[in-house]
Amino acid sequence: MALDKWRDALFLRETITRTLKEIFMRRLTAGLVGLALTFGAVSAAFAQAAPIPSAPAAASVENTTIGDLLDNPINKAVIAKDMPDLIAYPGLDQIKGMTLRAISAFPEAKLDDTKLTAIQKDLDAAKKP
Repeated sequence: MALDKWRDALFLRETITRTLKEIFMRRLTAGLVGLALTFGAVSAAFAQAAPIPSAPAAASVENTTIGDLLDNPINKAVIAKDMPDLIAYPGLDQIKGMTLRAISAFPEAKLDDTKLTAIQKDLDAAKKP
């Protein structure tokens, strides 16, 4: 009888130990998998990081936004000379994301190809030392 109790206690101890080891291994495995996935995601994020910017492109009526033109004091002086109405325009904040070419589609902008060409020449000349 005592031997049966001893055997049952030993069996129970081994079962509990085995169960705890299995739980530990499952959690360890899940943690390692999660860690590997995290490192994979971080690696992918670094791989997709923006390239190192090169020298800033020259100001352009075609590609440079109005906001970027006005942020540069040299370009702002050109715009103030060639298009003084633009700087005083009440809706300027709404068009800062557009280019001069884009706003030329609106008649109230008073921009035609001749005017755009003249502005581009002035922007190019202002960049030269």
